[in-house]
Amino acid sequence: MVKFGDFEPLCKDTPSYPWCNLFYRQVMAAFTDRHTLQRASEDTLRGLSLPTDAAPVGVDPTCGIPRAGHDNSVGNVANIAACGLSVFFVTFLIFVCNRRKAAVGRIELRTFLILYLFTLPLQLITTGSFLEQGSTPLVALTAIHAGAVVALFWSLLANAIVATQVVEDGTLASLVPFYIFTAITLGVGIYISLDIALGVTDTIGGLSSPPQRLGSIALFVLTSIWPAACTVLYLVIMSYIVLHVLNETRPMWYYILAACLFVLSQLAWFLLGRVICKGSGSKIDGSFVATILESAAVGVLYLAWKSITEESWDDDYYPSYPS
Repeated sequence: MVKFGDFEPLCKDTPSYPWCNLFYRQVMAAFTDRHTLQRASEDTLRGLSLPTDAAPVGVDPTCGIPRAGHDNSVGNVANIAACGLSVFFVTFLIFVCNRRKAAVGRIELRTFLILYLFTLPLQLITTGSFLEQGSTPLVALTAIHAGAVVALFWSLLANAIVATQVVEDGTLASLVPFYIFTAITLGVGIYISLDIALGVTDTIGGLSSPPQRLGSIALFVLTSIWPAACTVLYLVIMSYIVLHVLNETRPMWYYILAACLFVLSQLAWFLLGRVICKGSGSKIDGSFVATILESAAVGVLYLAWKSITEESWDDDYYPSYPS
C-alpha cells in the first residue's frame, strides 16, 4: 500500500522525474558492489534500471529514455530543446523586467526570474539522461536542482508578500529577509536531498523499509506540498490585491491563466509522460511539454506583474519607492 511520502509510484510511472536520481543512489549505497546490488535489491533495481550505465531516469520505470549513447539514444532531446529555448525566453524577461526601474517589486520579481532561469540548465541535466544513474555528479546536481526549486517557490510567495507593501519594496527591510529565506530554503533543499541520496543520517536519509518503497516525507513535502502551498497562497494574496486594492479585473485573468498553465504542466508531466514515452518508442516523454507550459506560466506572471504596475496605477495605489 502506498503511504504518504512514497516515491515508488512516481519513479516507476513518471518518466524523467528528477528526484528519482536520489533514490537510485540511495538503493545503490546500501550495497557494496554491483553483484551484491543485483542480488539483494532484485525487487528495487531491475528491468530498465539495470545495467546502471544505460539506465534511464527513474527506479524500475515502466518506460524511460535510455542514457545517451546506449540503444541509439541521444538523451531526452525534446526536453533539452525546451529547456534551451526557455533559457533564452527567461533571459529576455529578466532584461525587460530590469528596464522597469520604478515598478513595484522589480528586484524581487527579477530574483524570481533568475531562480527559474537557474533551474532550467539543472533540469536539462537531471532529466536529460546524460549522466550515469547513481553517479556522484548526478546526485549533486539533482540535490542543487531540488534546493533551487524550493527556493524558487519561496521567492514566488515572497513576491506576493512584497506586493502588499507591508514593507517598502527594494529597501533593506524587504530585501534582507527575502535573500536570507531564499538562502535558507536553497540550503535546506540541498541538504535533505544529499542526505537521502548519500545516507548521511538515518533520520532523513535512511534506507526505506522495504527499500522499494522509496519513501521520504521530507523530500515529498519540499518538492510537492511546499510548491503547491506557495502557489495557492500567492494566488490568494494577488487576488486580494487585484480585486480589492486595485479594484481591477483585467490583471486577474493573467493570474488565472498562469495558474491554469502551471496545473497543465504538472498534468503533462505526471499523466502524459508515460503515454508519450511509449508512443515514441522511449525517444521523448512528457517533460518537454511540462517545461514549455511552465515557462509560459512564468511569462504570463510577468505580464500580470506588468499590468498591475502600470504608471497610471502606481501613484494611486502603490507609492513609488527607489529600487
